[in-house]
Amino acid sequence: TLAERTNLAGVRHILLVLSGKGGVGKSTISTELALALRSAGKRVGILDVDLCGPSIPRMLRVQDSAVHQCDSGWVPVFVGQDKAIALMSIGFLLERPDDAVVWRGPKKNALIKQFVTDVAWGDLDFLIVDTPPGTSDEHISTVEALRPYQLLGAILVTTPQ
Repeated sequence: TLAERTNLAGVRHILLVLSGKGGVGKSTISTELALALRSAGKRVGILDVDLCGPSIPRMLRVQDSAVHQCDSGWVPVFVGQDKAIALMSIGFLLERPDDAVVWRGPKKNALIKQFVTDVAWGDLDFLIVDTPPGTSDEHISTVEALRPYQLLGAILVTTPQ
């Protein structure tokens, strides 16, 4: 649909941050990468699709923020004094940020698709997608939903053990 094309139309590059397991620092890498790109003068968005552990809102100290709706979908939370990082996370949709998300596959996949298509990102140089740990259905859903767009690549986070 037109809305799908419109919401990511202003995003120049999309980067996935992945790993085969949890606890390796994907969210930290995503956050640090966003901050580094912002300090280099880039317009950056982070899409936190880690549905079971949405830690980026806390890392960027915006965990108490709420997302709002506009005509073209959800308005992301803008981070920092200069509002240079746009962030969308399931953490903003939970009543309490520490609530566990216990959902079956179809509901998770529908939310990921909605996150990809229904967030009004505006013009961004980079959209960083922080994925859940592992190699689950959610990764396939994310890549499928992003397939029509310009995927720059992926960063695979590993540890020596």
